[in-house]
Amino acid sequence: MEKKQLSGIERELVLQYLIDGNVPVTLTPLDSVKSPVSENKSLNSLNSAVFPVALSGAIPIALRGEKVRAQKSGLILLENPPQSVLAFSGKKVKVEFYFNRVGLYFHSDVTETSNGLQLQLPDNINYIEDIEDKKVYDFTASFYFECRTQSDLNINCIPWSGTTLFMRPAWKEIPLQNQNKAKKYLEIFVEQAKVEKNAGNGIQLIPVCNFLTYTEEKRMESLQDRVKPVSILYVDHERIVFGNEMKGLNLISGAEYALKLSFNLKEGPIESRDLFVTCKVNKIYNDVTGSKYCADCVYTSLQEEDRRYLYEKATSRLFA
Repeated sequence: MEKKQLSGIERELVLQYLIDGNVPVTLTPLDSVKSPVSENKSLNSLNSAVFPVALSGAIPIALRGEKVRAQKSGLILLENPPQSVLAFSGKKVKVEFYFNRVGLYFHSDVTETSNGLQLQLPDNINYIEDIEDKKVYDFTASFYFECRTQSDLNINCIPWSGTTLFMRPAWKEIPLQNQNKAKKYLEIFVEQAKVEKNAGNGIQLIPVCNFLTYTEEKRMESLQDRVKPVSILYVDHERIVFGNEMKGLNLISGAEYALKLSFNLKEGPIESRDLFVTCKVNKIYNDVTGSKYCADCVYTSLQEEDRRYLYEKATSRLFA
């Protein structure tokens, strides 16, 4: 059975870790309204009162380590917190942090004293649950070899949720609030493509701009800095485009890689089809913050029947 709570000894180690300082924490307000439970109340209502859950749409607030000061008694003082945290006074919050890269959390009331806001470290500290992605994708890819260094790789790639593969990318896929920023990226990339002549018809630049401007709410995970699958942004019979965080897989411009492209077939006698290709990183596109990048890769070897398959899959037209 998976362990969900720290032992008493482990709690003392965590408390000392917090006392030693410089531990960033994330606070999320909880729904802690406990209305009287009558005979007509459902079991779900009772559970809501006993186990508070994050308010719908609640935004986690991250606090730097220097703003968090713990004491031997278990009191945790929040020093000079931002205005957004001051609004948590008198409310129950979920407190999340990493201890030796392991995600932990506890619930506490935020109380206001003459010294400012404070929390109380409870007896029960929980492990952040590991959320396993069990989704079956119609298409995946994996890097299994780096040609220049002759190095074996095992890097999984899955479709990015912000776009639909094997359909012509459309500008309307980009969230409206991001379109002005995306347009600035597009103008820069188009000018570069005119000089370098390496972007083909350039349709892949739409998901590239979408990915670089997309903001995703960061959530604490069960393990800090876990390597996540690389996102697949675009695929056709000439190229495949990936998106990733800078701290993840570092694809090198001009480098050649071996890939396995895997299709999960829903119809027909064959359940799956794997294509083995090599590709070269044709162009790297970076965001202005230096936190994300996209790698436009063109195939350097591809069987003719596989090229036909990808063409017909991407265009819904017969390969001529």
